[in-house]
Amino acid sequence: MSLATYHGVRDFAKSPEPEGETVKDTHEHRFAIHKHGGTSQQYELRLEIDGVLKTWVLPKGPSLDIQERRLALPLEDHPVEYLDFEGVIPEGQYGEGPVIVWDQGGYQNLRKDKEDDWSSMGAAYEDGKIEVELKGQKLEGGFALIRTEEEDAEQGERWLMVKMDDEFANPDEHVASNQPRSVISGYTTEELLDEIEHSPA
Repeated sequence: MSLATYHGVRDFAKSPEPEGETVKDTHEHRFAIHKHGGTSQQYELRLEIDGVLKTWVLPKGPSLDIQERRLALPLEDHPVEYLDFEGVIPEGQYGEGPVIVWDQGGYQNLRKDKEDDWSSMGAAYEDGKIEVELKGQKLEGGFALIRTEEEDAEQGERWLMVKMDDEFANPDEHVASNQPRSVISGYTTEELLDEIEHSPA
């Protein structure tokens, strides 16, 4: 795993994002979902795998409806320090705009317990078939990430994020819109932006 792309598109003298580095795999299974309030609101799912955070953009956010197939577009790997990052990326910098930790917690690799479909997380990512149980403050239960055979000419690989059928599935709960606040600061993206802009220099 490499953070070369992550480092290459950022100016850490201007951006408050953590510089970070690839760490030795501690076999910890942590995740975060950031809400990014730039020119368009979007969510970014990050799973700790082999010392980095594998990352996907969720343009419409996560869903608890098992019938929904939410598009997930892979981004560059992020450092594990990003799990707790909140801040405002300055205008003109890569990924500009306010960023909050919308959800975070641990996860379990569900494929690890399947005798007929066993896989480590690293191998599951390479296979394009991830099944995890999220143990977050907002999201709980099983979710699958599946790489499709389609590729976007500009954005590359396309994945789908699907809620698995369990006790936490709920087609009537619009979790992204109903729970807009950070699990760390309690801010919405708009409130964080306002707080940073009006804080003393």
